[in-house]
Amino acid sequence: MIARKLQGLREELRERGLDGYLITGTDPHQSEYVPLRWRTREFISGFTGSAGTVVVTMDKALLWTDSRYWIQAGKELDGTGFILMRDGDKDVPSVSGWLAGSGLRIGADGLTLSLSEKMRLEKAGVDIVITGDLLSPLWPDRPSVPCTQIREVGMEQAGLSASKKLDAVRSALREKGADWTLISSLDDIAWLTNLRADDIPYNPVFVSYAFISQDKAILFVDSARFSDEIMDEVASLYSIASYESIMEEGKGLFEGKGYISPERTSASIASMFSSFITGRDITTDMKARKNETELEGMRKAHILDGVAYVRFLSRLDRNGKYTEMGLARMLEDERARIEGYQGPSFSPISGWKEHGAIVHYAPDEESDAIVEGSGLLVLDTGSQFSFGMTDITRTLLFGEATEEEKRDYTLVLKGHLALARAVFIEGTRGVQLDVLAKQFLWREGESFFHGTGHGVGCNLSVHEGPQRISSALIDVPLRPGMVISDEPGVYKEGRHGIRIENLVTVREARTTEFGTFYSFETLTLVPYERALLDMALLTDEEINQINCYHEVVRKTLSHYLDSEALRWLESATAPIEK
Repeated sequence: MIARKLQGLREELRERGLDGYLITGTDPHQSEYVPLRWRTREFISGFTGSAGTVVVTMDKALLWTDSRYWIQAGKELDGTGFILMRDGDKDVPSVSGWLAGSGLRIGADGLTLSLSEKMRLEKAGVDIVITGDLLSPLWPDRPSVPCTQIREVGMEQAGLSASKKLDAVRSALREKGADWTLISSLDDIAWLTNLRADDIPYNPVFVSYAFISQDKAILFVDSARFSDEIMDEVASLYSIASYESIMEEGKGLFEGKGYISPERTSASIASMFSSFITGRDITTDMKARKNETELEGMRKAHILDGVAYVRFLSRLDRNGKYTEMGLARMLEDERARIEGYQGPSFSPISGWKEHGAIVHYAPDEESDAIVEGSGLLVLDTGSQFSFGMTDITRTLLFGEATEEEKRDYTLVLKGHLALARAVFIEGTRGVQLDVLAKQFLWREGESFFHGTGHGVGCNLSVHEGPQRISSALIDVPLRPGMVISDEPGVYKEGRHGIRIENLVTVREARTTEFGTFYSFETLTLVPYERALLDMALLTDEEINQINCYHEVVRKTLSHYLDSEALRWLESATAPIEK
């Protein structure tokens, strides 16, 4: 099947006088998680991960992906003819490094190639040719552009009206000396308009563009998606144009100086701009700092999710027999009992033993392992509510733990705790805190290679920028109201994986003569796995931190639980001591 697709693509390239084709695997909005229509990377290669770039030449097919997916990609690409390029490995060239100086003419769909990526490739000396989409002729049953019904987010959940958000964007445009902006980012548009839909699984967004100037605001989206009531409200702020009309309508819109995000704007659309300045979308920084209404919604979401999680844990027989998917469904069943629950915030990760070492492993009918005997289960899941979102990972012990498992778990937990109790001065970037979570693993010659913390949306996307905690040099200071994950881990191929994840929000701690200092408020409310603690590795400070956290969990959740779950929680959160 994949061989036939590659053959068809190469024939098309030959007819066009091209030597290769670059596939980003994203949509015209540069989304991380994309509608079925634009899952081009998966279509051509069979790789199902959420990140990666494909290059197909006349004699090679290559896929670059980061360390989260090396194990998964190795399995999924086996026998396809694709070569896995371990992006980030010091011995592996980048996409541009591999193509630079090759003399190859490389085609790419300008709607799914970002302006920033096009500029990077050209700067590296790559001969990149905008061709349009070459995959549709090979994809007869290709899904259509999604068109789910649009719904409104009320003020009691958003905390700020769509009108005031639009005013804030226009004010920012004046400050930047720009006449207009075009927003392509789907979660930014959903936040800006206080609207949601279901175009992408687990991401309540709708495919659209938003054009804003001082005297115009246009939403490029199918009008049939609105109820009459919502349409009346939206039309009071925005003119509505069809989604597909952006290329035609845009020709008369983009006059004067624009402001755009080159990372989120496609190369084809950017070709219509005569003058523009670049930076992050104005709405991205606004969205990242949750207002008090949003923070209260996030806190409420974590209380409800904590109740469901504790009910789930109280029912588990740690010496019983399950499957990876069965355990994820058990947790989902508990969450489904919660009023206001809208579904998972992402596809659940449930990895038993060696599957836990695959960072973004997602079980399916073929891989669904039997959970029986002794071992570790990495369970990374989340809940979506109209007022908030959760993302939590717990590593659960079944049967008896080995000394290595207890040691690894405790080293990961020590880093998790160190980051959670950090106090840092205003202006601190995530990269400056990253070592706190890795220090104990590093001392033992171990590490992990995914980000330590990602931003999280409020009833939006589980991965939200611009803030991060990682080794990447992201020049974004952590500021009050930002929600971010704290999720160190360790992964040993063929043996086990461990990850511990809570969500935290940045808050002001104190102001002194030296400046303003921030700390983290922990939102997640689920006990750690006490049977995996190596007490000899924990300090008195860490033991006190665990006990204080468990006390908060117990006091917050106890009056929501039935007697069985309460008994389990009291045992799971009982004070620990050396």
